[in-house]
Amino acid sequence: MGRRWGFRSGLRAVNPAERLAEALPPNLAALLPAGLAQANPALLVAPLPRWGVRRLVAPALLGAALGAGLGVGLIGAGNPARALVPYVYLPPAREMEGAGLGIAQAAARLLRMGQAEDAARLAQLTVRLIPNDPRGWILLAEAELRSNHPDQALRALAQAKQLEPGNAGIWLAEGSLALRKNDPAKAVPLLRKGLELDPRNSGAYFDLGNAQIMLNQLAPALTSFERASKLRPDFWEAINNQGLVLFEQGRLEEALLRWRQVLTIKPDAAETTLAMAAGLEAKGGAANHSEAVRLAGKALAEDPNYVLDSFRKEQLWGERLRAATRALLAQPELKASVDRAGANASPPGERTTDGP
Repeated sequence: MGRRWGFRSGLRAVNPAERLAEALPPNLAALLPAGLAQANPALLVAPLPRWGVRRLVAPALLGAALGAGLGVGLIGAGNPARALVPYVYLPPAREMEGAGLGIAQAAARLLRMGQAEDAARLAQLTVRLIPNDPRGWILLAEAELRSNHPDQALRALAQAKQLEPGNAGIWLAEGSLALRKNDPAKAVPLLRKGLELDPRNSGAYFDLGNAQIMLNQLAPALTSFERASKLRPDFWEAINNQGLVLFEQGRLEEALLRWRQVLTIKPDAAETTLAMAAGLEAKGGAANHSEAVRLAGKALAEDPNYVLDSFRKEQLWGERLRAATRALLAQPELKASVDRAGANASPPGERTTDGP
């Protein structure tokens, strides 16, 4: 916890020697003349009207007293003048650390409030005060990432990793950033290193599986998603992605089983609902077709963006599943739902619709 700075309160009189001792650097504070401590406070300090802040009103007396104690006379007093060596006060390391951690706490609060830009500015000050504390760099990376500054976030993470290479979170964050920048080849080794340090991180296995899908490594991706859901049985996104991989591998029944499992955990999952519909349509049969049409209409009402083939591709749907979905959405019974979804679709960065 950082030290709280402020003015003293209360009625106790402040001895001028104490105040000067606080302001002077330690190696000079001991040289204050003993007589100054006994000086009449009324001659040295007086309250300012209205604000009550104390001010020096007798600089000549103070200068004479300080000069006598240091063996230095005032100019014009009959003795040759001696210059004092200028001194710049540097706060002790403990105070710097306390101030830096206090600022870091304020930055973390701003992050929780969603004020990422302001948090990043405070975090930058934190790393200047305590540059050897990896926590400050990690905080800065998170603030920069939430401010949509991935390059600055990567630089902060690189500094943090130099200071604490055994921190799994740093490796995993780097891997997730690489994945966000569509660089799965870079993401995979970073995520694997993080998982060596933190082998029970379900989110990291999920990210690893996504990177492996992007590299068309379907079997390893399935294994990663299975490990994620084993660590967290309600991790419906990981179970959903198992279905995506299984469908591309031609294992339709297993894919449908995974998607049914997801819908017991999250019945309103639009992605899974549409994938399930496409799988049932691909399976064939009148009953499956009727259920597929119903589920597809429900999915498009939940999230119209899934009407766009480009959006489905961004969600890592493979070509086989996307083709099955295009065939389903071309059914006459779904024309009204498709048209309505096309009019309402607005995924991030998407300005035009490209059809089902």
